[in-house]
Amino acid sequence: MKKILAIILSLMLVIGLAACGAKTDNGDTTAAPDNSESKPADATGIDYSEMKIGLICLHDENSTYDNNFIIAMNEVKEELGLSDDQVLIKTNIGEDDSCLTTAEELVDEGCNIIFADSFGHETYIMQAAQDNPDVQFCHATGTHAHTANIPNFHNAFASIYEGRFLAGVAAGMKVKEMIDSGKITTDQAKIGYVGAFPYAEVKSGYTSFFLGVRYIVPEATMEVTFTNSWFDIALEREAALKLINDGCVLISQHADSEGAPKACEEKAIPNVAYNINTASIGPNTALVSSRINWAPYYKLAIEATAQGKSFDADWTGTIATGSVELLEVNEKVAAEGTDAKLAEVKAALEAGTLKVYDTKTFTLDGKTLDTYLADVDDDGTFTGETEAISDGYFHESEYRSAPYFDIEIDGITTLRPYSFYSRISFLLKRGHNVLCFKQK
Repeated sequence: MKKILAIILSLMLVIGLAACGAKTDNGDTTAAPDNSESKPADATGIDYSEMKIGLICLHDENSTYDNNFIIAMNEVKEELGLSDDQVLIKTNIGEDDSCLTTAEELVDEGCNIIFADSFGHETYIMQAAQDNPDVQFCHATGTHAHTANIPNFHNAFASIYEGRFLAGVAAGMKVKEMIDSGKITTDQAKIGYVGAFPYAEVKSGYTSFFLGVRYIVPEATMEVTFTNSWFDIALEREAALKLINDGCVLISQHADSEGAPKACEEKAIPNVAYNINTASIGPNTALVSSRINWAPYYKLAIEATAQGKSFDADWTGTIATGSVELLEVNEKVAAEGTDAKLAEVKAALEAGTLKVYDTKTFTLDGKTLDTYLADVDDDGTFTGETEAISDGYFHESEYRSAPYFDIEIDGITTLRPYSFYSRISFLLKRGHNVLCFKQK
């Protein structure tokens, strides 16, 4: 009987302690904590208030390309209710060892996820991912994540070729207006394009733009020049002026400064920009601009990281995800009916009834292509291994997010700026420290 009584008293004591709280070392009692809202349901998740996010940029806000990433990051920061000290943006980080150093510094500062925005950052971001398996690393425009098999390393891009095609349609409407008004003849329908480097990303961009122009003006031709720099105001301005002097009646670009748009305003030549609305600097010539909106990807990756969930190693944003956009059409410059035509073409792209790289719309050496091996699995040999043409069109950014369309189609002529300044700048960028000149 005494044993039974002792057991009952012990149980009552345990129940009393549970109800009233456990005693601390100093004799105070503390209520049992309520963890119901402290963290996401997933045990490996992170509360947003505890997150830190890093962004590595090749240039700063003066580069339209980098500023596009920065703007999107600030939008997501506001949307998710993050404070300024939770988002660490590092600018002017080169495509060299400084990228790896910066990534390691961001890890040391407590970042849970780190983004990098330039093609040449990739090898350093891959190394940082391997060295820091508990941190997610996301690299824009890269080519290796789908084959690298590094769980915390990711690539992302968008089907911007659709945005450039739409911008090309707007440009084609403008060129058609010039022809219809008698300002130019059909055989003068030559447009110009300022490209940074002869990479697949740039080739895909200027080709899709050209095909958009030809969707409206089938007789159009295009001249492309390269600056061998992502951001060089003087070279981009010079390249645009060369194209204008060569008879180009409209200029577009895949370069990151305002050099070309300002040159177009100076010469009264319509301009289609990239990543930025240039109406403020070219009120009489700025037509429209395409851009990648990085906010949807940022949000997807940050939310997955916060919840401790996996996300795609290689992700392609589209018009449907809100990742491909046209900025506002400048009605002062645009041809009549441009908005309606853009809405019609955009709907066809979204429905899949119109394909940008429909093989019936372009030729190579006078022939229609029915097969093409693209260099999708980037192993450094620049050798095509993936059949990219089927069902009558080239499947861009479907087998890898970063563009791999690198076909030199008929109707496009490529050249380089030939000024003294251009040559010197190019040689210096290639690492020549001492240059010698021969007097004629």
